[in-house]
Amino acid sequence: MIAKTRILILTGFLLVLCQLTTGQTSFISLTDTARGLDSFKPPKNRELFHDYIDAGQKTILKSDGIIDSQFTPSANEEINFLLTKTVTDRIDWLQYSIEMDSAVSPQNKVRYLRGIENVLKYFSANTAARKVNPLLLPDIITTYENCMLFDKEGKSIESIIKNSSYPVALSIAKADRVTFEKNEGYWPSQYAVVLKYCALHPEQTFLTLKDNPDMPFADSLIRAVAKRYPKQLYDYAQASNRLGAAIRNIKDDIFISTVARMARSKSGQQYFPFLDNIVKGKLTIEQIDAIEADSIQYFKLLVKTQMDYVERLLDRDTAFAYKDLTAKIEKKAKDVFVNTINGLHNENDEVRFRCIQPLNAEELYYLAVLTDGLIYTSSYTKGVYPLMMKKINNRPDSLLMSLHFDHYRRFISQAAAYNTLGNFLTAFPNHTDADDLMRAFVSRLERTEGLEDGVDVADSYASIAETLKPRAAEMLRNVQANYERNVEENNPRGMAIYNILNKLFLSADSTQKIDLTKELGIPPVYNVPYSSLTNDSGAVVAQVFFYGDKDGQVIFPGFLNMFSGSNWKIDRSNPQWVVISSIKGKPVSIFANKPLPEETGEDDKAQKALVEYIETKKLSPTITIHRGHSYFANSTIEYMAPSSRIVFMGSCGGFHLIDAILKKSPDAHIIASKQIGKTAINKPFFSLLTEKLRNGNDIDWLGFWNSFKTAANVDGFEDYIPPYKNLGAIFIKAYTKAMGEEVDKTF
Repeated sequence: MIAKTRILILTGFLLVLCQLTTGQTSFISLTDTARGLDSFKPPKNRELFHDYIDAGQKTILKSDGIIDSQFTPSANEEINFLLTKTVTDRIDWLQYSIEMDSAVSPQNKVRYLRGIENVLKYFSANTAARKVNPLLLPDIITTYENCMLFDKEGKSIESIIKNSSYPVALSIAKADRVTFEKNEGYWPSQYAVVLKYCALHPEQTFLTLKDNPDMPFADSLIRAVAKRYPKQLYDYAQASNRLGAAIRNIKDDIFISTVARMARSKSGQQYFPFLDNIVKGKLTIEQIDAIEADSIQYFKLLVKTQMDYVERLLDRDTAFAYKDLTAKIEKKAKDVFVNTINGLHNENDEVRFRCIQPLNAEELYYLAVLTDGLIYTSSYTKGVYPLMMKKINNRPDSLLMSLHFDHYRRFISQAAAYNTLGNFLTAFPNHTDADDLMRAFVSRLERTEGLEDGVDVADSYASIAETLKPRAAEMLRNVQANYERNVEENNPRGMAIYNILNKLFLSADSTQKIDLTKELGIPPVYNVPYSSLTNDSGAVVAQVFFYGDKDGQVIFPGFLNMFSGSNWKIDRSNPQWVVISSIKGKPVSIFANKPLPEETGEDDKAQKALVEYIETKKLSPTITIHRGHSYFANSTIEYMAPSSRIVFMGSCGGFHLIDAILKKSPDAHIIASKQIGKTAINKPFFSLLTEKLRNGNDIDWLGFWNSFKTAANVDGFEDYIPPYKNLGAIFIKAYTKAMGEEVDKTF
């Protein structure tokens, strides 16, 4: 025992502790324990089990990082004192009381001792993994002791587990199976723990039921969470396992039975976005079947349903599968229409935009806003936008009213980026309505979900400041007014959002001399020091991602030709990648996977192999270049190194990709394009960047961009966005910094 080498006097502290925490009759009295514990020596045949417990006590004592006789995971000394006493004196007392209880058989004494050992092991492992709060140790030991007492008396332990909190119940139920396996309450206790978990994490209910197929209350849990997680219900209803069968066997719930019917249909994914209207009887599966093969009619039905669901949202009536409907519209808009008109960019307008002619204004609106970052500039400005305005009779106010202003912030940001916002606003018959719209655009952002609306406002400002200066000035005043309102309301989220927007907008005016690093506590926006781009070996490492489609295979040789001069050498010996290294100047290495055939997945294999090689060699790339279409971007982000400081994305893909990049590499400076990159523009960028790296220069974006513009003076340059104008990315960084909190080390 931890305390057997010293004399223990269990005074008032232990007496109060046990009285407060056990609530049960002890195995033996504290008085007897105090008299005998100091001289206690376990029997030889059980000595090993006590040694195991002693080892568990010592593991906990040193788990706070300090090897001593104290357990101090908290900043509170009184709590630490209580926890230390629990680890040492209280566990010792439990060991002693088990051994001294003549009513407990030798076999059961072994069971109970092994139980203590396993509880301590579970506690150590799961506090280290931050799954169990170390402050719960007294409750865990109390609960274990109560279970022992009930088991000793032949009572079920179910009520004890049911009345415990989830982490405490789990610590007993999952720590040791042997100790209480024969107790009549053992399996009901296991089920109780599952119920507690599902109550805390309802989103994990289906997965939990899949992993625990014998749960007696599966039907009740399915019914309880089905409407909250309809997509999960759909996915699990498809499965040929016991959970799938349980879902399909529920016939008296129209919602569950409808989803189950969809899940077993070959066209289930086409029905699912209309789930709410099908359940309510507004739409039938047969009606969907009638138009499902017609891409245009199916898209029209999707948009009609979206407008219906948005209208219901105004009455706080959220339709089932609402987000899935929006995602399906986005996919169809991209696959059926935008990819088509983007791909025909070399054809005349009549041919290029033929596929979108049957769409009405609302359908064109959704097509545009839900493919932001994918739709080409010319596809938007020459096709979608003018056709939308024509079909709404040049009445944008009527359009937004009919849409109930769904995604209007994204639309305004997109229109600003493509320089159509001025045209859109001047088309309002009543200019006051246009003013109100722009005022609403920047207002009440603290009430929105997530950061996407704030990013839309941030991203729009640079374009508005360049083309609509009076509007930009009004936006700035509205942002400042909203900041003051949030200060009065003491809303931390609102104050953070509007303080950041105010600083970002002011920084767009160089005369204001706003230092965003100082003002917002984020890394420099206008420059990247050369020193921050070198790894531990003093070299700059860049990684370029190529893809094995036709375009990737065409541009790869031209990329290599950029480095054919005397300043560089190219190692082509590896079958999956090349290494371009500087011969003169500072050490720079550029790793680029070969664009091997995508049909067989060879390009992906090459990227994975290169990533593994770079990680093994600890090269830490700080430059990431994406050379491919936007639909490959997620793959690049998945593989890119967290050490990346400059990320060139080509076609960006909007908010979600920027957010994903910053989650992977929070300090990244992102260069984005509104459409697919052009070799005539990309080549000068790479040449300028690599020469500055080879010469050991800092990257000053203002000067860099001026030189870049001179070298790439071709149509399409305006679609490239420098890091200092990528205000959405800066907004995300600053908000994360402003609202981020360190994890409480005491839990």
